[in-house]
Amino acid sequence: MKALSDITQAVIRGDHVGAGSLVQRLIEAGVPPKTILDRGLIAGMDVIGEQFRIREIFLPDVLLAARAMVAGMDRLEPLLVRDGIPSQGKVVLGTVRGDLHDIGKNLVAIMLRGAGFRVIDLGHDVPPERMVHIAREEGAPVIGMSALLTTTMPAMREVVELLRKEGLHGEIRTIIGGAPVSEKYAREIGADGYGSNAADAVEVVKRLAGVALGGSPGPGG
Repeated sequence: MKALSDITQAVIRGDHVGAGSLVQRLIEAGVPPKTILDRGLIAGMDVIGEQFRIREIFLPDVLLAARAMVAGMDRLEPLLVRDGIPSQGKVVLGTVRGDLHDIGKNLVAIMLRGAGFRVIDLGHDVPPERMVHIAREEGAPVIGMSALLTTTMPAMREVVELLRKEGLHGEIRTIIGGAPVSEKYAREIGADGYGSNAADAVEVVKRLAGVALGGSPGPGG
């Protein structure tokens, strides 16, 4: 359907006015909200994610696309709730305790929302206990942690260890990222995944969300 591809292109262009009006037009035409979401809005953000991953576009382009995505979601979300359409799942995000940097974490949140996840963003300087508590309370299968300072990276290990202590490892999976963080460090602390950038993080979260429901383990085993 051309109208769906038009929505996809509006998201890719960062045209929030066009995306919103096109979504509204399809709603009025009786197109199922889930179809508009999957084949219109998310399809556009998938392209943006790939372009960002291979550095064809940069942060300002992603932010414009995200604004277009939100413009469409503002119209779709009430209908999705009404119809009981589930999201891809919940993800708890936060920059770890002692770290006030959140630009990278905010970008991951944008990309995850664009991929259909419900993001519970706890902000920065988040204690391990709060991350675990909120994930358990919300039934979120994935916790995403960011750090920009090497001095705050040990807080990531604390979250993993707290999940093990409370018997939640496997039920709740972890992904880490940030400038000083590496896949090697993820394995060292027992995290389940590592995202080298926002686009990669989305793909890892998709896998981990499935893992928490009974798939194969990630890097942390």
